[in-house]
Amino acid sequence: MQPQSDPFIVPACLEDIQVEYEDPDFIVINKPSKLLSLSGKHPLNKDSVHHRIVQQFPTATLIHRLDFGTSGLMLLALNKDTNKQLCDQFAARSVKKEYQAILDGQLAKTQGEINFPLIKDADGFPLQKICYETGKPATSRYEVLSYNSNNNTSHVKFEPITGRTHQLRLHSMAIGHPIIGCDLYDLEDSYFKAERLMLHATYLSFSHPKSNEPLHFYSASPF
Repeated sequence: MQPQSDPFIVPACLEDIQVEYEDPDFIVINKPSKLLSLSGKHPLNKDSVHHRIVQQFPTATLIHRLDFGTSGLMLLALNKDTNKQLCDQFAARSVKKEYQAILDGQLAKTQGEINFPLIKDADGFPLQKICYETGKPATSRYEVLSYNSNNNTSHVKFEPITGRTHQLRLHSMAIGHPIIGCDLYDLEDSYFKAERLMLHATYLSFSHPKSNEPLHFYSASPF
């Protein structure tokens, strides 16, 4: 999905969205891979999480987004007060998120922290890039869960401390181990190792917008 003059038309996503939890004020869903979070400008890119969900929950609004290729947990508000309260939690970085990914190669360290500042790439939307002069701070923690010697890949758990666009993709690339199946930043051998972006949002933790009760949600990785 490289920047181009012709509009990118997303292929049809035949998988359903799963509602993992329903509350009068919000819902937690499990997004399939290869589904937009919000509908695109082109009429053929109408299908999205938001487009589907409002058929069942007309007042639903996205609190955050997942990339087109990323699957896993997403949080949506069902009223304006909840939207503001949950957005404030994200802004304060009190929401905890975890992802699992399959990276190309074997990492030298089994755990660590990645710090590379990120900014929009002038080459075109939606690309981002690492920039030490004007980039915004971005931090990702990782832990290697296993290594597959058969195809030379590592199963990794990520905790993004910040929430920059494409942060986990770029941080993985920066340490020399791109997420396999990435269609934006690595079109070499690692891209062809999978039929999808191997990134899944597995864990989401936040406070209930009314009771302040801590809530925890988990979605097992499909890979």
